Amino acid sequence: MSKRKSRLDREAIAAAAIAIADKEGFDAVSMRRIAEELKVGTMSLYYYVKTKQDLLAVVDDALMSEAILPLLPKGWKRAILQIAKRTHAIFIRHPWALVSMLSAPPGINAMRHMEQCLEALAETSLTAKQKLTLLVTVDDFVFGHALRQSARDAAVDVDFVTAQLASGAFPRTAELFGDGRVEAKNNRFEKGLEALLDRFSK
Repeated sequence: MSKRKSRLDREAIAAAAIAIADKEGFDAVSMRRIAEELKVGTMSLYYYVKTKQDLLAVVDDALMSEAILPLLPKGWKRAILQIAKRTHAIFIRHPWALVSMLSAPPGINAMRHMEQCLEALAETSLTAKQKLTLLVTVDDFVFGHALRQSARDAAVDVDFVTAQLASGAFPRTAELFGDGRVEAKNNRFEKGLEALLDRFSK
């Protein structure tokens, strides 16, 4: 008779931690809260996750698994763009990760992510140093854009702004933002990233 698979493992712990952080912020994540979420005893978690740093590593590894493309598209710029969009989407879905995961040690999925990025650049004539510069620059753009978008989304009172634009008191601002001529967020992100990648084209 095959053993029944336990519902408790590192992946389940990471998923519970992410669910808590999405609802309440990462400061709310604790072994006790994770145990409550999984309906298990707190001490049972320590068999799988020993320390807070280990918990960070497990959560970061789960998030980084979402950044890996199942298949790289052809063309290095298209491939890097798709990887960057996928990574950007993680931080939009989980904005707490932008700060809370900074001290997380790199895990296997972070290494797979790096390897996939380098695979995308294998067809270029860039040197190793240029490849690293490109990837670090793309990361800075992705993280910076996601951080700004998350902060802006959290701060803007859409109803208030809409009412003020409709009042006629701000005609120039209404002309800029009120008639659909400003590009959508995703388009701005993609165009900015494409312009950045063009600087590295040979």
